[in-house]
Amino acid sequence: MHILAIESSCDETAAAICTPDGSLLASRIASQADIHRLYGGVVPEVASRNHILHVRPLVETVLAEARLTLPDISAFAATSGPGLVSSLLIGTSMAKALAVAEKKPFLAVNHMEGHLLSPFMGGQGPVRPCVALIVSGGHTMLVQVRSVGDYTLLGRTRDDAAGEAFDKVAKMIGLPYPGGPEIDKQARQGNPHAYTFPRSFMDGQSLEFSFSGLKTAVLYELPKLDLENPAVLADVCASVQEAIISVLVEKLVLAARLTGETLVTVSGGVSCNRGLREKLTARCEKENLTLLLARPDLCTDNAGMIAYAAAQRFQLGHTSALEADVDPNLPLV
Repeated sequence: MHILAIESSCDETAAAICTPDGSLLASRIASQADIHRLYGGVVPEVASRNHILHVRPLVETVLAEARLTLPDISAFAATSGPGLVSSLLIGTSMAKALAVAEKKPFLAVNHMEGHLLSPFMGGQGPVRPCVALIVSGGHTMLVQVRSVGDYTLLGRTRDDAAGEAFDKVAKMIGLPYPGGPEIDKQARQGNPHAYTFPRSFMDGQSLEFSFSGLKTAVLYELPKLDLENPAVLADVCASVQEAIISVLVEKLVLAARLTGETLVTVSGGVSCNRGLREKLTARCEKENLTLLLARPDLCTDNAGMIAYAAAQRFQLGHTSALEADVDPNLPLV
């Protein structure tokens, strides 16, 4: 079984071909980061125009790399939400067109389910019960996974996502977009205890997140800071990163305790953060928890995870109607 998937939920155009066990036969991403950096963030109209330019060449490239032709594909899939409507429409339209042309099934995939299942790719499967942390630019949530399609939302952010907080703080202190990787890089030279920034919902048994208070605290601290001093900048970045990742780690461990799960998984763009990976590894070892981290190349937006999620659904007999519309606010559960 070969699943060809297209991802175009935001500003990355991606195509990939995957087998049900999570083996990627080919995966390509056309990044628009350099374009949107000029604007300090993603411009939807610019993103959709570039998706149109990239999507067909990417499909042709992954087919050539996998040494397959369109008739070899068992089903076509695309991200149907959440995301930017104008971007989602490009990928789904292409996948639907290919499905019609080849008389093959089409699967509409939830972007968050792609992230959710990505730690099980590359020989880490099959999908099995766990507590999952999805942490990205637009989402921060804890999910209990029982099997493919059987999920319970345990907690989510009430305002900014962790990745959004990283990006907004980075913009405040003059770092380029995307800000998360820039803060991670600067934090390596800084003192994580130089400044004390708030950690919300850390009392009791709450599995909710909030990062807007952190952003506000940094804003109020700015007039006192000499950000032209590299040491000060590094200390601010290290302290911000420490405040965010300490909350993520503690909430994940708490969720495992409350559910009784011994397997925890972490995915999404922020899970590439070096500091987060180090703290998670050490804490899970201390708590006797098995940790599965999505591979770095599967953490940011990519079509490999969409193809894998589609393959899991397809094996269960699921397909989607060609009339299925995109949904910018598509919920995972």
